[in-house]
Amino acid sequence: MSRAEDAPVLRVEEVHKSFDTPAGPITVLEGIDLAVDPGDTVAIVGESGSGKSTLLSLLAGLDAPTRGRVVVDGDELQAMSEKALARFRAAKLGIVFQQFHLMGGLSALENVSLPLELQRVDAARERALVALEQVGLGGRASHLPSRLSGGECQRVAIARALVVEPAILLADEPSGSLDVRTGESVMRLLFELVERGSTTLLLVTHSEILAAECRRRLHLAGGKLIDG
Repeated sequence: MSRAEDAPVLRVEEVHKSFDTPAGPITVLEGIDLAVDPGDTVAIVGESGSGKSTLLSLLAGLDAPTRGRVVVDGDELQAMSEKALARFRAAKLGIVFQQFHLMGGLSALENVSLPLELQRVDAARERALVALEQVGLGGRASHLPSRLSGGECQRVAIARALVVEPAILLADEPSGSLDVRTGESVMRLLFELVERGSTTLLLVTHSEILAAECRRRLHLAGGKLIDG
């Protein structure tokens, strides 16, 4: 099912998430509702352990809610098979984690081109090189992650996330493993690329400074998501 042109690119409807423990179930998210329009930038802030990363995993289809619906670009994630979900993520979602999750045995260029090659996209390596140039690493395309700094690795991860031209970019504390100066540089680049490409961004962060860069700021606490 395709998304209507004026519909939100992301809809979260009455989403609950609980985990079973020896002491009984623990509820992390309780009745989350959210709508994000195309091209919007949204920050979700909250204390450590508030469920921010759990929510992001549900939005990426990496986990399923206990109850409720997640709809991305017109498709309900819970209605898909694991195989269909994997294809959907590759084509429609860009994900940037705190840890870079690059393939250590692949060069920067190969890491960025991989999601395109998995989809059998024409000129995958050429598109990947353009993406690397956009993050200032065209000259480092042949380097393995072990030969790149932390900031460079995160820029490769950003290029990999954006090269597929995703419907939505999900970023989980993308500067969290970097020193302050490098983290600020990486985040300036991320916001610039998002703005340039009119990409929809959902950013999970504990940083009020980064949250202020987004058009909307939401606070997750007590399993609830509220404005402000």
